[in-house]
Amino acid sequence: MAVSWRSSPFDELAVALPAYIRQPILRQLAERMQGELLGTAIPSLLPFDVTNANDTIAQSTLILNKLYQTPIADASILVAITNESRPKLLLTRRAIHMNSHAGEVSCAGGKYENGDGNNVVTALREACEEIALPPNKVQLLGQLPIQMSKSGMSVRPIVALIAPDLILVPELSEISRIFWADFETLITQPTVEYSVRYTMQAQTSTLLTPSWQIDGEIVWGLTGRVLASLLETGFDRQLEWYYRIQNMQL
Repeated sequence: MAVSWRSSPFDELAVALPAYIRQPILRQLAERMQGELLGTAIPSLLPFDVTNANDTIAQSTLILNKLYQTPIADASILVAITNESRPKLLLTRRAIHMNSHAGEVSCAGGKYENGDGNNVVTALREACEEIALPPNKVQLLGQLPIQMSKSGMSVRPIVALIAPDLILVPELSEISRIFWADFETLITQPTVEYSVRYTMQAQTSTLLTPSWQIDGEIVWGLTGRVLASLLETGFDRQLEWYYRIQNMQL
């Protein structure tokens, strides 16, 4: 169900309501996220029943308004999942020459700009710029709690569904690779401890932290915490996310 919004090219943003989602895992995720956003259980609407059109529009509008009115973060990212029987979660690897998080796995997204107006537009605008994802091909599910980047920026994850057959093209000045995680596997996939060298104030240490290994990539840091938050919100999976110093050298 699409709800109009006046800022082109974001003039027909859509909400994916649980009653219109056939895939059980995605439906559960939508119910949990939208229930948390609204502070109430999502009403059970009959799928594709036109007699519920007014209720559907009202519910979609309420969810959009809640998302638009959320305090603006320094940056927003799009956690995009394909709407199909075997869903996949979209991930990218940032270009190696980037000033921040170079070569790391991320979700499409970036910093808030004054013309955005809200976190949703920031996430969708950045996804369009980085991977050519059209905003009108996105169905919003909700949002996750703010995460803090290692540079101290607040980051708001926006979660959405996309069609599985979209042609996505990385902007090579920012993104070196687009790849996918099997979403059902991710829900129960064990994490693997990852070690990374970290230097601060002339001291180098080995940092130990959880990670996922997905399609030959290591998913850790901010992106790992976002995925852990997604699994906790949608599926009650509790993951201890830690950063532990193993040793330190001068």
